[in-house]
Amino acid sequence: MVQQLEDLPLLTSTVLEEHYYICDHPFEQRLDLHRYQTSGTSRNLRKNIYYSEQDEDSYIRIKTEVLDVILHNYQAIRALVDMGTGHAAATAEVIFSRLGFEVETVSFQLPIEQHLERLATFRPDVLYTMPSILDRILMAADNPVSYGIRKVILVGEVASLTWQQRVAERLGLEKGDITDTYGSIEIGTIAHYNHELDRYIVVDGIIAEGLTPQELGIHELELADDERVLVLTSTVRDMFPAIRFVTYDVVRDFQPVMVDGQSRQSFRNIVRRVGSELKHGEKISIYDIEDVVFQHVQDASIKVLTSNNLLTIQIINKSVSLDPHILEAVKHDITHRIPEIGIMIQNGLLEEIRVTHVIFDDSQHRNAVKLKRIHNSKEVL
Repeated sequence: MVQQLEDLPLLTSTVLEEHYYICDHPFEQRLDLHRYQTSGTSRNLRKNIYYSEQDEDSYIRIKTEVLDVILHNYQAIRALVDMGTGHAAATAEVIFSRLGFEVETVSFQLPIEQHLERLATFRPDVLYTMPSILDRILMAADNPVSYGIRKVILVGEVASLTWQQRVAERLGLEKGDITDTYGSIEIGTIAHYNHELDRYIVVDGIIAEGLTPQELGIHELELADDERVLVLTSTVRDMFPAIRFVTYDVVRDFQPVMVDGQSRQSFRNIVRRVGSELKHGEKISIYDIEDVVFQHVQDASIKVLTSNNLLTIQIINKSVSLDPHILEAVKHDITHRIPEIGIMIQNGLLEEIRVTHVIFDDSQHRNAVKLKRIHNSKEVL
């Protein structure tokens, strides 16, 4: 008999691939459902995620509430939505319109010059975008402050606090004017960053658990004492079995906090994603690497690649060259300040890492919306 949530089985990627991410899904023929696609499964199938009208209404309501909280101190009237093709992009115009904004959208696949033209002519108070797209904008813009952006809301990728601070400086903003949100296509909006508490606060309608790898049955994975894998149950999701859904996202310092007199689940940051089949890349945190790189380099983005036992960090900016001493300093600090990488090198799982400089070329970035992840070097660079 089930007496508490923990008595129920975990909804793992294996279970979903056997029963939900399947060809000829019974939902596929239903014309009353919304279907969204996301990255592939271990069988190289695109994931189809289904939303009923009730799901869609709940998603829009919750996201509207979250953005209203984020924007409550801003006298803003114009919002530019500059992002990919997923659920957040599909609903953003409706959500900002409900909040009383004049809204324009731009496709991430357009040349970056057209993004800059739209920013210059529309002059949005609020920019709703993804970190990888914002990297492209800042790399190409001569004077990003001139666009008059007063608030940036992020979605879709890990955004380290160090990276956010650099973005704020480039846009002439305070750190608190950059706010990250966290969600998934399966669950919807999950959490948003609270600058007063310096933590991500889980939204209403979601019950979050922080589990160890051993509790998940991933015995070959070791996490730091303050790290947990996030597991979520949604009380509003209809067409997805959102009960103890394993996100495979690793968060730090998972604990409840008081917000406006109520206990809310929270965590300090998201550091990486792991999978049931561990690779070296899943022990490496983009968040931690960005923190190190931005101690040495400004106005740059990074790309992390793995190939067998080789780890390469590309530092991408508009400069023709980068001082070799800076590259060496980044390499030293990544090796010595990120314990997971240092241990993998000591144990022979990684060779000595390589840090290189790459000149920014937007044509190499516009076809892939999410760049803040660990890339396999076989992928197109």
